[in-house]
Amino acid sequence: MALQNHRLINIDQLDPESPSNFDVSTLAPTVSSISSADVQSLAGQVRQLLRGGDTEGALRGALENAPYGGDDRAKEVHLATVIEVLQSIRQSEMSPILTRIFQSEGGSETLDVLMKYLYKGMAQVPQGSSASTKSLSPQPTGFSQVHARGGGEGGGAAMSVLLSWHEKLVEIAGPGSIVRVMTDRRTV
Repeated sequence: MALQNHRLINIDQLDPESPSNFDVSTLAPTVSSISSADVQSLAGQVRQLLRGGDTEGALRGALENAPYGGDDRAKEVHLATVIEVLQSIRQSEMSPILTRIFQSEGGSETLDVLMKYLYKGMAQVPQGSSASTKSLSPQPTGFSQVHARGGGEGGGAAMSVLLSWHEKLVEIAGPGSIVRVMTDRRTV
C-alpha cells in the first residue's frame, strides 16, 4: 500500500457528483423525427390559412409545429414557410399579433421559436448571390465589406422584414428571448 503513488489516482472517478461522471446527453431534449413530406403538408396547411386571411393562425401553426427532428431539407422548407408568413403580415399588425401570442398559454416558448427563425433567416445567404459573385471592397476604416456588385444583394427586402419582426419581438418578449434562443440546443 505504501508503494502506491497517490498523485496518479483519479479522484473524480470516486466522486459520484463529479462533472466527469455526468451524462452530457441528458442535457439535450429529445425530439421526434419528422419527414420532409410531413413538413410539406404542414406548409400547405399554413399557406391555406394565409389565403383565407388568418395570418395569426398561420403564424401560430408554423411556430407551434417546428420540425426540430427533421432533416436539413425539411428545416429549409419550414423556414421558407415561416418567412412567407412573416412577409404577408403588415407592420401595423405585428405588435397586436405578437402580444396576443405572448399572452396566450405557451406564448413565451412560441415567441422563442419565432426568434430562432428570425436568426436563421438573417443567417441565410440571399438567393441571388453566391461565393463566386461576391467581391471584397476595402473601406477607408480598414474593414472590408463583402457584397455582390451590380445587382445589389437581392435579399434586402426580406432582411428588412426580419429586422422589423426582431425589433417588435424584443419589445414584447424582452431580451430574455434572445438568451433562451442562444442557449437552446434544439435548432430549427
